[in-house]
Amino acid sequence: MFAMLALLAKNWAWVLLRGVFTIVFGALAVFWPGITILALVILFGAYAIVDGLTAILMGARRSSGRGFLIVIGVLGVIAGLVAMLWPGITAVALLYVIAFWAIIIGLASIVSGFGLTGDAGGRWLFVLSGLAAVVLGVLLLARPGEGAVALVVTIGFFAIVWGLLTVITSVRLRRLAKELDAR
Repeated sequence: MFAMLALLAKNWAWVLLRGVFTIVFGALAVFWPGITILALVILFGAYAIVDGLTAILMGARRSSGRGFLIVIGVLGVIAGLVAMLWPGITAVALLYVIAFWAIIIGLASIVSGFGLTGDAGGRWLFVLSGLAAVVLGVLLLARPGEGAVALVVTIGFFAIVWGLLTVITSVRLRRLAKELDAR
């Protein structure tokens, strides 16, 4: 699995971009909680599409084992397109789409983290970011009757945490990339 770590290190800037975009998404959700469900659908759709395309690009750069990243990316793009194409979706249906998407992406991050070797700190950052996403999904499923504002704020806080962990991971990956280049 060192090859996966080397690939991530080589693509640290994409990981950073993903983290920054996640933080921006989270901040918008937290600081403008009164936005309508339509705005949430558009924000989530754009985020999922960009996140999915990023995963697809990272997977396309791999010579082996690329299928996992590409599948996760395709699922993200599909989730984003569903949200964008059907903006009239109800708050409860959107909640379930986001909840299951967060759980799937979170589990994928956890699996990726445990699959990494050679960088114990980076491994746990992937696992923590995955746990944050899974917790978000479970909380959304546990409280489907909450209002759209609570949903937006909850997603915002978890996105900020996930984004910060992803940015920290990208910094570690950048250092690792420099070490690998020096070898």
